Amino acid sequence: MDTLSYKTVSPNAQAVEHEWILIDATDQPLGRLCSKVAKILRGKNKPSYTPHTECGDYVIIVNADKVKLTGKKMTDHVYLSFTGYPGGQREATPEVLMKKSFNKHLKPGIHPLFVHVMKGMLPKNRLGRRLIENMHVYNGPEHPHQAQNPKVIDINKVK
Repeated sequence: MDTLSYKTVSPNAQAVEHEWILIDATDQPLGRLCSKVAKILRGKNKPSYTPHTECGDYVIIVNADKVKLTGKKMTDHVYLSFTGYPGGQREATPEVLMKKSFNKHLKPGIHPLFVHVMKGMLPKNRLGRRLIENMHVYNGPEHPHQAQNPKVIDINKVK
C-alpha cells in the first residue's frame, strides 16, 4: 500500500473563502451570543477549519443595544482592565461599557462591551487580534456593509 498518497491537506490563508454574516442581537443573552460568534470568527463551523489560519467569516452584529444580561449583571458584574502603569487597574460594569458604545468619538463598528467579552473567547495571540477586527457591532439596525451582501442567519440555530 502506498502511504505517500495519504496527505493531510491544510488550507492556507489564500485558499479560504470568507463570507459576511449578519446577526440580530435583539433579546439574545450576551455570553451565549458571543460564544457562537467566536466559533464563526474562528471558522470552527466550517469543515476546512485550521487552528493556525484565519479561516472564519466576517460577522456584523446589529441591535447590540438590545442585548440582555440575566439577573443583576448589567450593574453588578465588573470587568477589569489594566493600563500597564502602577495603580492603573480600571473597573467597568456592562452598563458603563454600553453607554460608551454611544460615544461619537469611537470608530464605527467598535462596541466596548462586545470587544471585552469576545477577547476572552478568542486566542490570546496575533491570530486573536486579527480575528477581533472581523467583528463589526452596531447599536441600531443599520450598518454600512450592504455592499458585501451579508447572509442573515438565526443565531439560535447555530450550534
